[in-house]
Amino acid sequence: MQEPAHDLLIPHKASRPSPDAAPILSTARPHRREPIIRIPALGLTVRVRFGCERDGQEVSVIETTHAAGFGPPLHRRAESEIFEIVAGRFLFEVDGRRFVARRGDLVRVPAGAARAYVNVTGTGARQQITIQPGFDAASFYAELAELLTAEAQSLESLRRFGKRWDIVVLGAPLDAAFDAFDA
Repeated sequence: MQEPAHDLLIPHKASRPSPDAAPILSTARPHRREPIIRIPALGLTVRVRFGCERDGQEVSVIETTHAAGFGPPLHRRAESEIFEIVAGRFLFEVDGRRFVARRGDLVRVPAGAARAYVNVTGTGARQQITIQPGFDAASFYAELAELLTAEAQSLESLRRFGKRWDIVVLGAPLDAAFDAFDA
């Protein structure tokens, strides 16, 4: 029987990644290096699983938890997004088409499409979002949280903020009655 290759099991000092290296693994339990940002004004908690320090690199992956009845305003952005519904239900609107996505569903939103969604579960709902090309999600959500703490939430303040990130805010968030989506 062949002995295990110990150099595969115990990495050499030289092969260990530096503490500043970009992560290559995001576990089910949040790591201290993964920012978790709370934005109470939007009923939103964001965990940045993989972010980019510079826009346009590879992909960003975030996990969001939305309180009942909350979601972003109708907006358009240059990046494409894939939403995996982890828990709950969301009413989506993509380029004027409305549909409900449930736990286990995937929703693909092409780059440039108008999009909005709202949690219609009646309790917190979670989704994982892959954004391509990637962007500095940690800075985006941290700045948004700061903005909404510093001033009252208005569509105009969100439009000014979105402009800095090449996001066009087109209208108010979706409004949905939870009972209409129990089926």
